[in-house]
Amino acid sequence: MNASDVVDIDAELRGFLDQSRFRVAGSVMTDLDGTAVHEDRGRIYIPEPVELGLRELHRTGRPFILNSLRFPLSVLRTFGREWYLISNSPIPLVSLNGSLVGLVTKNEAGELMFEEMEAFPITVKEIEEVLRGVKGLLDNKVKDLLIFYYPRDWRMGEIIWTPVPDNVFHVKQKYLSASSVTAVEFNKLCDQLSAEQLCMIFLLIDLPHDQLMAYQHTKRSNFFTHKGVDKLFGAQQIARHLSIDLTQSIGAGDTELDSFLSGVGLAVLVGNNNLDYKGLMHTVRLSNAFQFGSLLFRLAELQRESA
Repeated sequence: MNASDVVDIDAELRGFLDQSRFRVAGSVMTDLDGTAVHEDRGRIYIPEPVELGLRELHRTGRPFILNSLRFPLSVLRTFGREWYLISNSPIPLVSLNGSLVGLVTKNEAGELMFEEMEAFPITVKEIEEVLRGVKGLLDNKVKDLLIFYYPRDWRMGEIIWTPVPDNVFHVKQKYLSASSVTAVEFNKLCDQLSAEQLCMIFLLIDLPHDQLMAYQHTKRSNFFTHKGVDKLFGAQQIARHLSIDLTQSIGAGDTELDSFLSGVGLAVLVGNNNLDYKGLMHTVRLSNAFQFGSLLFRLAELQRESA
């Protein structure tokens, strides 16, 4: 980050702090992958500047909230312990595109757990609608697809269905995060999904783009949640539980799915310069997670200066 960048960010931060009630009512809400965590040659980790910035911010009394597509078990297994060490207290988590909100906490044995605050499952009618679309693909001999589904019971993790039994082993090897991979008959899958409380369904289709065009309303990947549920909705719900004012908060993200960026006072867009989101008061664009960490550290410094 060059000198002019620092000056610009300082001006934005000072302006936001002067204009908002962040010091008493706000929080920092951040996406994980591509925003607050960094991947280097297959290793996913929290950059030191982000860790230091969040730790300093936590000392000023302002909480941080994670808002991720990841399911709770994935957060716990990957870098949950690192996040917990930053605050040494329960961490608010919005997961599965806003459909499951709660706290990452510890049990008496010191093991990380997820404690649900509220969930917004997909209705049976919505599940049936998704499955009708899948059946249409299967009827047209499209076999290169996977259904990822996420039960409300966070302990069940991620379950993947493939229509090709011979692909089960390959899928297991490719998606190590999955708790299980199944290839049951489609009719049986329909019965199973309709009988469960699901928070999110993810449909992945492995076809060239020109072939996908033949199937109306079809994309390579589709995320399905209950109608109206997305990252902004989940952010609003957890803010209500925590008595946080989202409009007086800072949000950081890097993709179009990070809709909560439109509901915060200061939006920090990391890495993706094509995002159209704007904060309600201010907007800052950064190149990577390391710069985001520097912003958080500077935010904590400005907080202390004005205390």
